[in-house]
Amino acid sequence: MTSQAPEAPSSTSPTPVEAVAVRFAGDSGDGMQLAGGQFTSTTAVLGNDFSTFPDYPAEIRAPRGTTFGVSGFQVHFAARPIHTPGDAVDVLVAMNPAAFKTNIDEVRPGGMIIADEDEFSGVGLKKAGYAPDDKPLADEVLSSRYRIVTVPMTRIVREALAETGQSAKEIDRCRNMFALGLLCWMYDRPLTPTIDWLDSYFGKKKKRPEIASMNVTALKAGWAFGETTEAIPERYQVAAAELPPGLYRKINGNEATVLGLAVASAKADTQISYCGYPITPASDLLHGLSALKQFGIQTFQAEDEIAAVAAAIGVSYAGGIGVTGTSGPGLALKGEALGLAVMLELPLVVVDVQRAGPATGMPTKTEQADLLQAMYGRSGEAPCVVLAAASPSDCFDTAIEAVRLAVRAMCPVIVLTDAGIANGAEPWQVPDVASIPEIKIEHPVAQADSDDTFEPYLRDPETLARRWAIPGTPGLEHRLGGLEKDGTTGAVTYDGPNHQTMIAARAEKVARVVDVIPPMEVGGDAGADTLVVGWGGTRGAIISATERLQQEGIATAMVHLRHINPMPPNLGEVLARYTNIIVPEINSGQLAMLLRANYLVDAKTVSVIQGRGFHVEELVNGIRKVIEEAGR
Repeated sequence: MTSQAPEAPSSTSPTPVEAVAVRFAGDSGDGMQLAGGQFTSTTAVLGNDFSTFPDYPAEIRAPRGTTFGVSGFQVHFAARPIHTPGDAVDVLVAMNPAAFKTNIDEVRPGGMIIADEDEFSGVGLKKAGYAPDDKPLADEVLSSRYRIVTVPMTRIVREALAETGQSAKEIDRCRNMFALGLLCWMYDRPLTPTIDWLDSYFGKKKKRPEIASMNVTALKAGWAFGETTEAIPERYQVAAAELPPGLYRKINGNEATVLGLAVASAKADTQISYCGYPITPASDLLHGLSALKQFGIQTFQAEDEIAAVAAAIGVSYAGGIGVTGTSGPGLALKGEALGLAVMLELPLVVVDVQRAGPATGMPTKTEQADLLQAMYGRSGEAPCVVLAAASPSDCFDTAIEAVRLAVRAMCPVIVLTDAGIANGAEPWQVPDVASIPEIKIEHPVAQADSDDTFEPYLRDPETLARRWAIPGTPGLEHRLGGLEKDGTTGAVTYDGPNHQTMIAARAEKVARVVDVIPPMEVGGDAGADTLVVGWGGTRGAIISATERLQQEGIATAMVHLRHINPMPPNLGEVLARYTNIIVPEINSGQLAMLLRANYLVDAKTVSVIQGRGFHVEELVNGIRKVIEEAGR
């Protein structure tokens, strides 16, 4: 199979543009995630900054052609640093009427829609909910608002692959490569990275060279269509961004979490065992870690969420580092066992990839509404350390930090990411692993010949963490369990004063984690009257919004929290310097509630709870509105 692409210089010189947002949309079987992912990989090779937003359908095997089954992939790429997948779409590739219908409102006025006209038949329109007389591609109102380009993708691909002898179903699966080839021509992207990937994946890994060849043919047909027709009169070019020098790779949040846990295992010189139950959107943690057995990572797929966290606790009891992952519903199920881990005072890492709730909610959409559950979702007084990753690449550092703090405080650490972070991708500067500090773990040594009785709750005077004795070590026999223990001997006791002492000790050791949390740094205009406080996946939108406000002459500062419990040591002092404190959240105001309670500040909430992150424009408007209302 040839790997030479038709990438000769075009007669049309590309027009330089600074930033573009493209969305591929079609049926869940049309390969939109694959096309978008390969477009992103090529974008990464060219040195653009980028941010992606994969949008999966929530329904399993929704009827083909219906709005319930639409899958989308948006990539925002630029010649400058960017922080979000983009508000409005510049180019929408609609593979069928359902994709057209559900995504057209996301296209900016004057933006382009490239539609497979062969799919806009009576049957396709009916499945998407259009009336018999509707002709959306010829609608005068839509045509005046958008540049609609109709392309007979299905027909061209079938003609190009007619001699392959493959079924119509196999041939039609290549339409996504035609669309990708056309977009690569339009934005001056080389085809070679995609061709090499197709050859490697289908030709070598899947042992289906004929499938690789078909997709390459469709890819080149898309490029040739753009080159030889006047359907799209302009080409565009986005120059490489000026990113800090170094080695980069594309990474999403779940991948970064997996690598962070693997590095933490090496830095602690202790085996990590991930115990999980498949749940959207956290399942890729189990998949990714299961491929790292050569690095000493163990994985265990449990029968349910409760068994998974219980197994992880067992790992830590035996001297390893137990890790489990889930999303909101699973975190609720793990609540009792998390209380047990608090009582046992064992290190445990729980990764909660948040999704839209309550209950099953919208399982493939994003939200950050598990914050209060992470803080308080256990019986009794059972504090845990709570961290929140801010972006896909930040998941790497956050995972390492979680293991470090779990071992330091001998307690559970809950890491909050979300579906947008987990599935979204961005450039990641690969770190020098040798520069990452070691994670120090000390287990008490055997004392078989000693007359001293081992005291399991003898605490470190600095951290208040109890000693982590490995079962079976001579002379270190002790009792653990869910019943309250004597603060010295570990024997079961129902003594009231002892219970209060142990409650206070477990809370204090979590509070003392603040000693190793760096001070909060203020971004934007530190001398402003308004401070925007964020956490988790809102960081990109907050950075972009504060930059926009600064350009409008509205002085705005910002801070973003990774450490939620405990919070940074200087946060109270920072908050006290500002008149307006605004907290954007993809919930109804959970962090704002915590800030009011802990620091007695009048924190205002800007919320969006729509299964997606903030659009920069709506966040700018929300912040501006709060500022205006405060000034009245």
